[in-house]
Order: sequence, then structure tokens, then C-alpha cells
Amino acid sequence: MFAVSSPNLCFLLRSWIFSSTCGFSSPHLGFLLHIWIFIFTFGVSSQIWGVFFKFGFSLPTFGFSFPHLGFSSPHLEAKGFLCRVSKAFKNSLDLFSGRAGNGAAPELTSLNVSIPLPPGGDRVLVPKTARGAPSRGWWMAQRGLPRLLTDFPSLAVPQPPTITKQSIKDYIVDPRDNIFIECEAKGNPVPTFSWTRNGKFFNVAKDPKVSMRRRSGTLVIDFHSGGRPEDYEGEYQCFARNDFGTALSSKIHLQVSKSPLWPKEKVDVIEVDEGAPLSLQCNPPPGLPEPVIFWMSSSMEPIPQDKRVSQGHKGDLYFSNVLAQDALTDYSCNARFHFTHTIQQKNPYTLKVKTKKSHNETSLGNSPAMYRARGITETTPSFMYPYGTSSSQMVLRGMDLLLECIASGVPAPDIMWYKKGGELPPGKTKMENFNKALRISNVSEEDSGEYSCLASNKMGSIRHTISVRVKAAPYWLDQPENLILAPGEDGRLVCRANGNPKPTIQWLVNGEPIECECGRDWAPSSKIPPKSHQNPTLARVYSFSKIPLIRVIENNRTRLDCPFFGSPIPTLRWFKNGQGNTLDGGNYKAHENGSLEMFMARKEDQGIYTCVATNILGKAEAQVRLEVKDPTRIVRGPEDQVVKRGKILQLPCRVKHDPTLRVLVTWLKDNAPLYLGTRMKKEEEGLTIFGVTERDQGDYTCVASTELDKDAAKAYLTVLGKALLTPHLIYPLPTERPDQPRDLELSDLAERSVRLTWIPGDDKNSPITDYVVQFEEDRMQPGVWHDHSRYPGSVNSALLSLSPYVNYQFRVIAVNDVGSSVPSLPSERYQTNGARPEINPTGVQGAGTQKNNMEITWTPLNATQAYGPNLRYIVRWRRRDPRGSWHNETVRSARHVVWNTPIYVPYEIKVQAENDFGRAPEPDTYIGYSGEDYPKAAPTDVRIRVLNSTAIALTWTRVHLDTIQGQLKEYRAYFWRDSSLLKNLWVSKKRQFVSFPGDRNRGTVSRLFPYSNYKLEMVVTNGRGDGPRSETKEFPTPEGVPSSPRYLRIRQPNLEIINLEWDHPEHPNGIITGYTLRYQPFNGTRTGRTVVENLSPNQTKFTVQRSDPISRYRFVLRARTQVGEGEPLTEESPALLDEAYTKNQVDIATQGWFIGLMCAIALLVLILLIVCFIKRSRGGKYPVRDNKDEHLNPEDKNVEDGSFDYSDEDNKPLPNSQTSLDGTIKQQESDDSLVDYGEGGEGQFNEDGSFIGQYTVKKDKEETEGNESSEATSPVNAIYSLA
Repeated sequence: MFAVSSPNLCFLLRSWIFSSTCGFSSPHLGFLLHIWIFIFTFGVSSQIWGVFFKFGFSLPTFGFSFPHLGFSSPHLEAKGFLCRVSKAFKNSLDLFSGRAGNGAAPELTSLNVSIPLPPGGDRVLVPKTARGAPSRGWWMAQRGLPRLLTDFPSLAVPQPPTITKQSIKDYIVDPRDNIFIECEAKGNPVPTFSWTRNGKFFNVAKDPKVSMRRRSGTLVIDFHSGGRPEDYEGEYQCFARNDFGTALSSKIHLQVSKSPLWPKEKVDVIEVDEGAPLSLQCNPPPGLPEPVIFWMSSSMEPIPQDKRVSQGHKGDLYFSNVLAQDALTDYSCNARFHFTHTIQQKNPYTLKVKTKKSHNETSLGNSPAMYRARGITETTPSFMYPYGTSSSQMVLRGMDLLLECIASGVPAPDIMWYKKGGELPPGKTKMENFNKALRISNVSEEDSGEYSCLASNKMGSIRHTISVRVKAAPYWLDQPENLILAPGEDGRLVCRANGNPKPTIQWLVNGEPIECECGRDWAPSSKIPPKSHQNPTLARVYSFSKIPLIRVIENNRTRLDCPFFGSPIPTLRWFKNGQGNTLDGGNYKAHENGSLEMFMARKEDQGIYTCVATNILGKAEAQVRLEVKDPTRIVRGPEDQVVKRGKILQLPCRVKHDPTLRVLVTWLKDNAPLYLGTRMKKEEEGLTIFGVTERDQGDYTCVASTELDKDAAKAYLTVLGKALLTPHLIYPLPTERPDQPRDLELSDLAERSVRLTWIPGDDKNSPITDYVVQFEEDRMQPGVWHDHSRYPGSVNSALLSLSPYVNYQFRVIAVNDVGSSVPSLPSERYQTNGARPEINPTGVQGAGTQKNNMEITWTPLNATQAYGPNLRYIVRWRRRDPRGSWHNETVRSARHVVWNTPIYVPYEIKVQAENDFGRAPEPDTYIGYSGEDYPKAAPTDVRIRVLNSTAIALTWTRVHLDTIQGQLKEYRAYFWRDSSLLKNLWVSKKRQFVSFPGDRNRGTVSRLFPYSNYKLEMVVTNGRGDGPRSETKEFPTPEGVPSSPRYLRIRQPNLEIINLEWDHPEHPNGIITGYTLRYQPFNGTRTGRTVVENLSPNQTKFTVQRSDPISRYRFVLRARTQVGEGEPLTEESPALLDEAYTKNQVDIATQGWFIGLMCAIALLVLILLIVCFIKRSRGGKYPVRDNKDEHLNPEDKNVEDGSFDYSDEDNKPLPNSQTSLDGTIKQQESDDSLVDYGEGGEGQFNEDGSFIGQYTVKKDKEETEGNESSEATSPVNAIYSLA
């Protein structure tokens, strides 16, 4: 930290003695003289000022004193003590390290000695000793030094070195880049750095390729001028030193990444029986780090994996059983190396599967029925990896354990995992690779034991046991912690570690081993200088003008803190209001760290508390004021309620709180903040809801909170469906789309975020459920709004994440159950700063559009991904060869065409985004292909085997891959019907084709016409088109069954015969040998006997004699060849009219509905007859008395012959109505009622209800009885009259 030579220091003391001897009466003048001499002799130096604090001087406002030395006047003895203490202090700031053997990295800890501070000063040194992140440094809190001292530069604090940054232990570097081995450290003075390589001093200055960064220990090895990175592999360690110690980095093992080429080997065709197990070895070259293994075909198609076919963790490909379909592709092992971003491909394996039956593409997958159909023998499982019935595995503590079992068998077996004596470790196990692998993460000693995997199928099961042993590299049980010791104090450094095997403990000081039997504990008291006392100092320096305030709720626990330190260690006492006994016991507890704990604060505990730290040299005080507040309570909270929809609801919430605290009342609904719309009103003592709806149902919580405490009360609201209102009082509230939000405001502006706040609009009686935030930018798509994010309807403020270099403008849309509101007015614009892109384009593809080019395309970045102006893309490509050189081009569109490329070769492609601020991270590598050309060769050795009359089987010899000049898509068989084997039959010679995708050598052509001559040619097809055609092959198809006759006509000249006529089939498919006619009579659901007629091949007519003139006939006609009968043609004879009439008589007469209809008609006819009778009776003449000499009423003009003429027509006689005796038609009266005819008192009714009484005047009733008879007084007469 500083260096003080004894002459300078002695001069300073002599100047002090000189001032005292000269007899300065004023200490101010003496002090100023000392400072004046000091400034002009040595200059102002913070290092010299460190002497005062280092030697424990007390600096009051006036003069100097030496309380540590026990005398007040400076003599020559003080000089010797200062020099000795300086040496002792420097030696005591050593850096200790505890090292646990067995490969563990050293764990550093520092033994720090507290630096005395005079009571009069205001600088306090507090060591940082937070567990888990120990700091070897010091921090200094400055609180108002006297003015004279603060005029000088800040005091420097001694600090031993601490490593702050270093490279990882296993450091693998890319051989194409320069090597940087990091080592940075802090300390005061600034540490110097040195390195060792393989345990020996590494001379950085001697190697021109190696340099060290300024003020850092980071090594830079530059290969721009040549050199081999492999020459610098080894174990490196960094040393940081200053006057107070040495810090060591971890030992860094530097290795250069390697991606060796795959050794050339010839891979023979593998022959295997169908159903047998198979494993394909990968054996990748030993790269550094280990490459990632995956299997693909030579056409870069991934190999599908399932429980039958899967890849082991070492890279081999396992087949539990081989099927014929596995030979349809080849298998190539690929290794991807991390650092070089290259993929190396092994020569592909080609399988030849020996089958008992030909392969059928429509087989039943991997089902047991498929195995039986293929003639594959089902077998019990056996293990392919690991071998045998047991094995063992060792894993380090804290690592992941991977157990693997791969079994063969037919069908493919299932794998189950077990642990002996218990369950699999819960929460740490994961099944992988179709249950063939068991992964246990973060292994501990409890995970050791025996694990077993059980492979089973329908034929049996087999078990393999794996014994797992857990070893452990050294790990800390008690990690060493920093010590803070006063001079003369004893201390203990604890270093407890464990491991399997047991580690050894070694102690080092500044990187040098300690020659002692320290074990795991070490007490370095011998390193501490003799005691030097110091006054106590409180870490918190209080000002009496403003005493810190602690507030607590009544009856709660609280704690008053008072950090302190001093030498000797002071004792601490607490007092209340500056008087009374020490507070310790009962409701108080004083802790060793200086805190005073109060178990239950009461009102009488309020006051000013003083903590006093005391040692033999003095004391220090600090004060704190405690206030006890009343608790916050809800004296009347909401209660559970049941209300009808449409009612007004009040939820009370009355709060009592301390009047000196501000209370805030909030409401929650279903534990989320309640959105107060237009229907809700928060009042001083509750919440009112107007027009309750079903959506208001739920939990309501009233929360009253202050800055110290809070209280809550909850109630549940149940809403019934209908309100108890009369119908004319129910007015449902109309619901509409909500009003648009308004007053958008941006706040909390940051580089990548901004807070958007808005005021909700009216919800229009339907609560707002969501807010949609949209944005618009004015660079790439001005005027187009995009959805940014969505938020619940209960919020009106959101923190929006932003992208760089976008000129944002926001708007908000409110959503309720009715719909979305009109968008709000846009907010003000906010422009974010630019940055380099963080992502690269996706969807990178490379494909040829012509045979001599490759078009590279990708999905461009959008406006929120560009991150800066002048977005462009750096397109790089090279042939897929590690030795190939990269070509690059910078474009602004999403397309680039590379010309003059060879035909169909793979290329590695990278597309990197770039703007004016920089480039995006290194992009991924994609594989593309240049343009294709037509294939140059045709399939050879085409062989045809006739399967039946409509299908053939093809085999051919595949073309060599070099002649395809592109990606093999399929083989095609072009075929056409050249002629029919029947004479004079015209055929269509249209060319057709059948595709066989993939690299295959066999297939089937179906849907051919029988009895025909065909021609066939084979071609191979790539993305460009068809290759040359093979030699034309001719083949005939055998006879088949014919198609149906063209037509069948039926004629029925009479009820005795049916004439049939037909035409020959359109496709005879052979020589017609005759026709088969089947016919059968039927009538409704009844059918007769089937008659079969075999007719000659030239016959096209036939007559059927009807045995039943009523029944219809069903005819089925087929043509025949030597192979058999062809497709049927079915017709039915039409129905005759007589037949339909007879059928209706027979069928309808027995139906219930018909009988019911007839009965209804009969009843209706009877009713009509009765009505007609009544009308007839009422319309005749009824003689009521004999003609007498007695004159009638002259006003009665309707009576001429002693009878009434009654008619139901108004004022008109019926056309056939009877006339009076004189032959005239009398005018009828329209008023015809029972009142006019004697009120109906004597009227008679027949049993059928008809009125048969006489219409007469009441007073003439007796006169007319017995003298006259009615002409129509009975039903018989009425019927006669109708006749």
C-alpha cells in the first residue's frame, strides 16, 4: 500500500519535536507548521497519509495524541515503534489458502487484520465477509472528516490480491482463432502477474507470439504470423502478487480442438436374415470435444427411430429385428464437431435382407400379425448392449448417470427399469431413447446400488443388472471463510472437505505450503503481531440532530441494530431514555453482534434507545428512536351474500388504524385486483355494485394496508339468475362494445422497455376482459399495426418490451364479451437506440434453379429484428469440404444466386445479419445443393413377372449414384397398352406411369387390362426430370373376367312374356364363352325361385314366360370367359297398371290406416244425412190448425191457409219451395226464434235430438191439437220427402 523509509519518517518526527521544543503556545500553529514542513519536504501523498491511520493515531480537531502508545508526547521511542508496527502490519496481511487434494481446486481465504481508526476520526473500515462470495478487500465509509484532513487526496487501503476472472479449468480453444487465457485480479497496490506452464515458470517476454494485456494477467497468443496452436497445449496457472500476498488461479488445462477426418474404409454390403438383430458400428474419429453423432441416409434423410431401431449413446445404430423395409435405404453415421462447425459422414452401410416372402408395402407395420404373415419366427429378448447379465458403472458425485439397455427380439421388446431395494430416485430420473436409457441427474451417494433393466415381449423376458458406484471428487463440508482479527487476537481457519476416496488437506500461505501438521483446522495466532489497543468504534455514526426512527406495530417483534468493533473487543450495553439498567432479559435480548431484540413491542416501550460500546480505552454511543403504532384492523368487513341479478349490492369495509399512518383500502376479486367500471363505486366504508350480473359472482376481499401492516376480510357473493321484480319493471341493461381507452402515456423510458398507461373507457355494461396493445413503426411498414401483447381487463398499465432501432407508436383496444372497441388514439412516438442484430435469418435454403447455379434464400428479419439502419445480409458459401475456402457476398434482399457451380454438389451456407451497429452472432451452417441435370443413365436388366391378369412385378438394376446428377427422387415405369389379343378390338395407347420413390430396385404395376399386349420402359427421375429410357419391354397379360354387358333392355308386350335384349361387354378381357342369366320373380317382400340360364356367346336376346302375371322380375346377367364370370348387370321388369291395381287391392285393404279412413268417411256421411234431414224438416209447411171462420191477425201476412211457410233463406224462397194454396209465394220473415213460437215451452224433441214440435201461437194451441196433423213429423216422412 505504501512504503515509508526511516529517514523520511524520522524527519517527520523531528519536525514534530522541533515544533514542541520551539514552544508554540497554540496547537493550531504547531499543527499547521508540521503540515507545511510535510508538504514542502515530501509532497502531498496519500501513501504518507496512510501512516497516520496505520499506526492508530487519534486525530482530534486540535493537535495529535498517541493513546495507543500510552504516552502523549512524541519521543524518539515512537519512531522505533512506528517502524516495527509497519513491518508487523505488512507481514500480517498474508493470503492463506486451503487446498483439498484429489483434484479439487484451491479455495482461497484471507486472514485480514482490522486497521485501527482513532475515535476522533470519521472513517470506518468494514471488511466484506458475506458467506459464499468472500471478498479479500476492504470498503471504506467516509462520514465527514474534519475539514483539514478532507483537503488531502483520498486515503488508499491495502488489499491483498484477489482473482476476479479466469478461464475455465478444461479450456478447449478453436485452432483457427487466437488463444486468450484470462486472468484478472484486484488488489492495492495493483498486483503484478506471472504464469507457470506445466509447473514451470513461463517466460512471456521470450516468446514473440505471446503477450500479456496491460493491467491484467490475460495471456494473448497470436497466430496471425504463423505457428501451431498445438505447441501451446499444457497446464497453465496464473499468479497475482503485491506487497500483501499472492493469489493463485485454478490450474487451466489448455487443449486445442480437433476434428480429424474419418479414416477411409471399404464398407461391404451387410447381409442379414429378416427378423435377426443387427448393430451398425459408428466408431467416429476421436475429436475434442467429442462430436455429436446422428444417422442419416446418403441422400441426407434422417433415419426414423423407434423402439425397434434406435441409436445408442455411443453412436451405434441398433436393430432389435431387421425387416425387409430396412433395405430400402442405406445408413451413414455423421459426426458434427462443435468448434469447426463441420459434419463428417462415414461411408454408408448397405443392407441386404434375406426374406422368406416378398416384401409388401401394405404390410401391417410392426404388429405381431405382420411377423406371422412374413414368416418371421418370434424370439425371446436378448441384450445387444450391455452384454451378459450384469455389468458395473462408476459415476462422480454431482454428475449425471446414464444407464442404457438395448435388447433384440421379435417382436421388439419393451424396457422397464428397477432399483434393488427401493424405488428409482424421485424427481431425478428421466427415461430416454424409448425407455432404453435411464438418466439420473445430480447423482449423490444415496443413488449407488444395483439397477436392473427388464426386456420383455410376448415370448419372454430377460434381465440385466448394473452395479452403480458413486465416487466423489473433493467437495467442501465447511468452506474456509474470511477472518477479521484485531492485532493480538487468536483466529481459526476451518477447512473441512470430503470425497471418495478421502482427500488430503494442505495449507498454503501466498501459494507456499505451510510446514505444519495443521489438518483441517489451523489457528494462525503466531502470525498476529502483539496487542495494540484501539478505542471502540460504531460502524454506524449517528448524528444527534436527527436520530434514526424505527416504527413497529404494537405487540410485534422488532430489533434495533448497532454494529460496532474495536480492540480490545468492546462490550455493548443498551439503555432506554439515557437512564436505568442495562436492557437484557425479559422482553429484551441483547445479541453478540450488537442488536437488541424486543419480543413484543408495547406502547410503554416507545422512547430513545442508546447503545454504548466500551473497552479499556474509551466508549462510543449511538441512539435510535422507537415508536409503537396501533395495528390496522377491519372492524366491519364484507359478509357472504346471495343477491338477485339486477339488484344493488353494498359490501361494507370499515377500517380502524393508527392516525399517524396513512391507510390504503383496495378490493380484490378472486384474489386479483378488482377493476372498478361504471357499475362499481368504492366508498369510504365499503363497495357498491349497481345492477349486479352473473359475472360479479365470486370472492371479494377488502385489504386495508399501511406502510407497516395490513388486514384483510373476505366474503363470497352469489348471484341468482332472475331478479324478484314484476315483469313490467325488469329492464335488462343493454350491452355494447366498450368505449376506446384514452389518454395513453409513456413512462419509465429505457433502452429495451417502456411503460404504457391508459385510462379505460366505459365498459357499456359488459366488463372488459382484455386489453390488446398494438404498435406501428414508420420505417419498414408504416401505417401497419401489429399486435404487441395482451393483458387482462383489470390492469391499465403495462411494461412493454421493445426492440432496438424501432420508432414505436402504440394504441390500445379494449375487449369485452360483445366485441372489441375502436382503437384508442395513438400514443406519442418513442425511438429506441440501435444495436447489432441478435438473431440471424431462418429458413436458409440452397437449391439450384438451373444446372449451373445455386439459389440461396432465407426468411428476412422484420422491423423489430433489424435493430439498426441499413440491414443487410452477409451470405457465405463453400463446397462441403473442410479444405474448401469460403466465398461471401453482402446483399440487401432475401435471395442470392451463385453461378458457375458444378452439377449437384453440397455446399455449406451461412447467412449473417448485419446493420450499421455491427453483426449478429455467428450463424448456423446449412447444407444446400447446386442445380441438378438430367440423369445420364437408365435402369438396366429390367425383368417382368406376371402376377395376375391385371398386375406385374418389376425388378431392375439401379443406376450408379454418380449418373443421377441430382437428388434421386424415384424410379418410374412408363407403360402403355399396345393392342388387345382379341381381333378387331380398338384400344387406347395412352402412356401411363407408376412411381417407385427412393433408391429401390423392385416394384409392382397394377390396374392393367387383361388379355392385352403391353410395352414398358424404365427411367430414373431427379429434381430436374427424367433420365434416358431403358430398353422397351413387351409382355402380354392373361385372360381375365369380362366387364358387365353394355346394357340390358326389358320389354313386356303382354302379361304372358318378357323379352330381354343386351349387348356384349365393353371389355371382354378374353374370349367370351357364354352368358349366365339369373332371374327371380318377386311381389313386395315375397320372392320366388331363382332360375339360371346358360346362354351361348353369340346370343343377345332371350324370352321369359311369365308364370305369374302379377309379379315383377329381377334379372342378373354376366358374361363368361375361361377364367370365370364377369361383373354383373342387374335390371328389374317394370310394373304393369293391372298389377298395380291388384297390388293396391291386396295390400291396402288389409292396412289399419285404410280401415280407419273408411270408418271416418262413413261417419261423416251419416252426419251429413242427419244435417240434411234437419234442413229438410225446417224448410217444409207445417199445418197448425183447421181453416176456421175465425179471422187471423190482419198483420200476419204470412198466413193464408192456416200454415206457416218457414225457410232458412233470408227474404228469398228456395227454388223448389212449396207455394200456398193460391199458388203465390209468401214473403218470409227473417225473425225466427223460439220466443215467437211460444217460447219453445211445449216443443218436443225426438230421441235423436231433432226438433219436431209444431210452430204455433200459444193461445191457439188447444184449438189445433187433434184437428190437424203434421205432414212431416217423423224421420220416415222426412226421408220420404227427400225421395
